[in-house]
Amino acid sequence: MTIDDLISNLDSKAVGKEIYALIEELFPFCRSITGDGLRKTLRILQKHIPLEMHEIPTGTEVFDWTIPKEWNIRDAWVKNSKGERVIDFRKSNLHVLNYSIPVHKTLSLAGLKDHLYTLSEYPDWIPYKTSYYRENWGFCLSHNLLSSLSDNNYEVMIDSTLTDGHLTYAECLIPGKLKDEILISTHVCHPSLSNDNLSGVCTAAFLAKYLGGQKHRYSYRFLFIPGTIGAITWLYLNQHSVDTIKHGMVLTGLGDSGKITYKKSRQGNAEIDKAAQHVLACNGQGNSVIEFSPYGYDERQYCSPGFDLPIGRFSRTPYGEYPQYHTSADDLDFVQSDFLADSFSTLFNILNILENNGFYVNLYPKCEPQLGKRGLYDEIGPHQLAMLWVLNYSDGKNSLLDISEKSKIEFQSIRAAANILIKFNLLK
Repeated sequence: MTIDDLISNLDSKAVGKEIYALIEELFPFCRSITGDGLRKTLRILQKHIPLEMHEIPTGTEVFDWTIPKEWNIRDAWVKNSKGERVIDFRKSNLHVLNYSIPVHKTLSLAGLKDHLYTLSEYPDWIPYKTSYYRENWGFCLSHNLLSSLSDNNYEVMIDSTLTDGHLTYAECLIPGKLKDEILISTHVCHPSLSNDNLSGVCTAAFLAKYLGGQKHRYSYRFLFIPGTIGAITWLYLNQHSVDTIKHGMVLTGLGDSGKITYKKSRQGNAEIDKAAQHVLACNGQGNSVIEFSPYGYDERQYCSPGFDLPIGRFSRTPYGEYPQYHTSADDLDFVQSDFLADSFSTLFNILNILENNGFYVNLYPKCEPQLGKRGLYDEIGPHQLAMLWVLNYSDGKNSLLDISEKSKIEFQSIRAAANILIKFNLLK
């Protein structure tokens, strides 16, 4: 079965429900850029797709960065003078400043406040905060809970470890006819946050699952990595073979109700940029395409000037533009299976253009070939118009997607016209 056949027969709503079920399964785990929560997540993904796990030791130098110590946590709490847990890691793993060093002490409320993080503008929500590269400890809590704490002494305990270990990431390679690759990358380091980024992780897993066993030109490489340091590590280890990557996307924030947003690669006019822009323009849902900036997710690593890979970012509402971002409100109610399904099917449509795009040559370049004697010309209409555009611009320099852009005719119509012209030996 080809990707065309798959798209024609795909029940995207059913796939959206499958993606959501996997998000539910992974939601409780306390993930970070290293540690057992990350490994447990990857092992569950291995039940759905073949993943090769990689363990990179603490202290390994990767360009200007160093693999950090491995962090694991068993429990954490703050108890009042009655011995009651007023802040409890077991109730939400967001309660602990991610990567907190171990601590066990008693503090006054004033001393404790130096290590507490809240969101006064959203007083019922718990913020998500980290301290990856600077040793620290702390707790995150709702502003309302902080306001309710009495001026007393509090026992603080964080049962964590920060020791030499490994950074873990995983990749799945699905071979195609070509060694040329399409790279799909997603960060898997955040704890209980549904949209950022379990939605990206689980959608990527199902893209890989449905691509497996299909006939396709390109090989597909899926990366499940901790944010920033994971992409840097992969690029360092694979810097001499990245020339096989011809297109790519970073996936994040795919389950919220916002319109789809595609962020262009640094190149700005790469084939992946054109394909994404074409699909989003054709679906008529008010989606947007934005220019590259060196800030955001791992696209900024893949698009750093020493690599400048043709990799964009695919999301719905961009990070930081919805209030639930990096808070406890990014929960299982914030993402919906219908939006996951829409993201999934849109991604497949982009990949389908990449699979079927190509450069062709008109075999009758001196004036138009006579279409009527071949039964291809009845009256000027969209079908014949597409053939005329294909014939005129098939000079080996314009791809089908280029012709689609020039003519303002949907790619699938241009492609169908090209297939007909090939059949009648007018194009190769």
